[in-house]
Amino acid sequence: MNASKAELRAQLLARRRERSEAARWQDAANLAASLPGVLDSLGADPARPLCLYVPVRSEPGATPDGSLPLLDAAVAIGRRVLLPVVTGSAPLDWAGFRDRGDLVPGPHGLLEPSRRREGPAAIASAGVVVVPALAATPDGVRLGRGGGHYDRSLPLVSGSTLVVAVVADDELLPELPVEPHDVRVHAVWRPTAGLIGTA
Repeated sequence: MNASKAELRAQLLARRRERSEAARWQDAANLAASLPGVLDSLGADPARPLCLYVPVRSEPGATPDGSLPLLDAAVAIGRRVLLPVVTGSAPLDWAGFRDRGDLVPGPHGLLEPSRRREGPAAIASAGVVVVPALAATPDGVRLGRGGGHYDRSLPLVSGSTLVVAVVADDELLPELPVEPHDVRVHAVWRPTAGLIGTA
């Protein structure tokens, strides 16, 4: 692996920006429609919370009009959804989500839930934690945006929690640069190609 993480991030973000609005709508619709099957495939306990995130800009699941099909789908099937709250350099905090009215602007232009914060340890109660990624590998290496928020938060998950990275269909790569602090994911979820477990 010759390219640095910074170089790869720049390349992947540039490629994402080239995606058409139609493709972004389709990705968002596919992720929302496939959520029940993905959770079934993972054997997710419906009694445990589902940690999601609000996709932004060119991330898979983000829509041109700012609607939130994946989050709405999770609520529609009765899942208790927790969303991250950025708290500086600390691990992510978490708060519940029921509808778009729960969201307020947070740092970095992100939308965050306004409900009562449940603390960084709330991630340990989740059955599944879905995380953003710019790319991932079949063996679970995830390339994030470089803020380190998830690298600080994922070590708090319980041993029975499954971590799933969402990437575009062409962002499952054979290899990525990896560092000792990088936390691997258990599965990679793509809008059209679906879910693959990592080895």
